[in-house]
Amino acid sequence: MTQASAKFIVVEGLEGAGKSSAIALIRDFIEKHTGLAPVCTREPGGTPLAERIRDLVKIADPSDPLCDESECLLIYAARAQLIANVIKPALAQGKWVLGDRHNLSSLAYQGGGRGLMPLVEAVSHATLKGFKPDLTLYLDLDPKLGLQRAAKRGELDRIEQQAIDFFERARATYLRLASEDDSIIVIDASQTMAEVHKDILAVLQAMAW
Repeated sequence: MTQASAKFIVVEGLEGAGKSSAIALIRDFIEKHTGLAPVCTREPGGTPLAERIRDLVKIADPSDPLCDESECLLIYAARAQLIANVIKPALAQGKWVLGDRHNLSSLAYQGGGRGLMPLVEAVSHATLKGFKPDLTLYLDLDPKLGLQRAAKRGELDRIEQQAIDFFERARATYLRLASEDDSIIVIDASQTMAEVHKDILAVLQAMAW
């Protein structure tokens, strides 16, 4: 594999959309086609400092509630660390990178869900400077179904406990942004896992390897 062939692929979706199983499928596919396992990341997180920030964002503290603006800025701080110290170095070395969430999550959750789109766009522009994934697979799912699935996994974290209208706004933003960007592919995550995986594989097989 040459450096020029390295790609950054991201899986996005609301809670319960099946990102974990999709990522495992894509990881195996990349390894089969390149001979090397991709560098796998998650957001927020992915570096020692970014993981500490993740805890701040995910864990609710009733004595000091995290305000929406702080949530947004913390997530971008974690993302900046991940891009600078993991993603860009890996791509420069010719390694594929597979991400569990990236900037589209902030646009959907903090921008659409929280109503902070001007702040999100400004911070995104300042920190990313145009950097974006080569391909994003957005697993689309009705929020009610997604939260039912997520609840079966165990206790919900701070963000998963948001009201349903928060997730409905986030979903609407995901779909709007996907309609405006050819690098974002929408996958119907309400299907069976086998059907979802079949659709994902079809997208991957259509890529230039």
